[in-house]
Amino acid sequence: MLKKDIIIVLDIGATNVRAVAINSTGKIEAIHALPNGTQPDPFHPGGLIWDVDEIWQKLMTCLHQILPEIAFERISALTVTTFGVNGAPVDSKGNLLYPVISWQCQRTEPIMRHIDRYIPLEKLYQINGVNAFSFNTINVLLWFRENKPDIIEKMAGWLFIPSIFVHRLTGRLVNDMTMAGTSMLTDFSNRQISKGILIATGLPDKFFEIREAGTIAGNLIEKSARETGLPAGIPVVLTGHDTQFALIGSGVGENEPILSSGTWEILMARCRYGELNNKNLQAGLTNEFDALPGLINSGTQWLASGILEWVKRNFYCDLKENVYETMIRDAENLGYSGRVRLSPDFVNHQGAITGIGLQTSRAQVYYAALEALTEQTAKGLKLLEKTGKFKAKALVLVGGGSKNNLWNRLRADRLGIPVKISNQTETTVLGASLFGQVAIGNYSSIDEAVEKTCQNYQIVAPSPAVTPVPYKKN
Repeated sequence: MLKKDIIIVLDIGATNVRAVAINSTGKIEAIHALPNGTQPDPFHPGGLIWDVDEIWQKLMTCLHQILPEIAFERISALTVTTFGVNGAPVDSKGNLLYPVISWQCQRTEPIMRHIDRYIPLEKLYQINGVNAFSFNTINVLLWFRENKPDIIEKMAGWLFIPSIFVHRLTGRLVNDMTMAGTSMLTDFSNRQISKGILIATGLPDKFFEIREAGTIAGNLIEKSARETGLPAGIPVVLTGHDTQFALIGSGVGENEPILSSGTWEILMARCRYGELNNKNLQAGLTNEFDALPGLINSGTQWLASGILEWVKRNFYCDLKENVYETMIRDAENLGYSGRVRLSPDFVNHQGAITGIGLQTSRAQVYYAALEALTEQTAKGLKLLEKTGKFKAKALVLVGGGSKNNLWNRLRADRLGIPVKISNQTETTVLGASLFGQVAIGNYSSIDEAVEKTCQNYQIVAPSPAVTPVPYKKN
């Protein structure tokens, strides 16, 4: 008899939806993707929604593409992971009372700007630890309260978006904790929906049961088995917010920071502490529930490769091929940035380049950008270490920015600790699958699953001749 070792992960991202078959060693055996995107809200001009029926049909197509590639008897469980915060009000049968408002929709920005009408932002942060993002669930629910109060009255409960699909698969109405932790409605101290926040905002306590990741939500019902092509009765395991499972799939342990480097860089750490004060709120520190109880994921972010793209577009527009290779090679040959300095606050239109002279080269500008972004990492790490009460021994690095060897050396030298570049490219689906493997008994714990599946790292150590630059005092 074949071992039941394959978890099917339905991965719903903002760009693509995917069905992934991944075995107990962490190897992907089949994968298929289709593009995803928002749709206009038929009930709100200018609004953006996720069309759940469209996503479901794409998931079915993806499943039907991968199932012929794997042995049916090896399929052991199914799980769903998605982006955070989004969800919808539903009735007692799980029917949507309004489409899923996308995190890309702008309608909730005024709600967040004026949240003090309900509760002071500083107090809200002190309760839940999540920073003031306009797309957070609290703002969507307040938008309903202010604009469509009948929806609030009619709803039996709120389902986060992965649980909408879990309901289709199992008939069960249950949320997972990692999604709840992105909502700005939870209590940081007890890992539950905050009664105080609900009272202050006038929102009803209408949340279906919230359970921890790795819980079996139910079994695949006959109707959905026919649609999916999967065996009826297989367990459907709760996972949820993709960020939390990417951390697990990256292999990072407690107090080990990880930097996801792309257009934006997100620096996070799985830790036990987080100071919820106004200073950290202003610094952009956010705190979400880890996929495992007892830990939180503290993090901060900044625009990163988006700035390097700006340098490329404005200073290297004459090159048609091998552009990044040329940029990196020229900067490596330069070896230093001279007096050129770049301020990376492009988001708030405060970016600047100083120290330019008649002999300044474009390579110096690029090098200055790498230095500035490396300094952002140093500041972010200092913030996480202080609030999380730990001292980093290494920095794990994932994402497109990890492929830049010059930047990696700058990071290691500036931080004075090794930079560990992960060779695991599918961290989210791996992390989600491990919770499925534990749920069905193939591993005894997430720690064991991570140890057996996560890949090795390429290590970039600080240069022996370089003395780490001390953190600048505030």
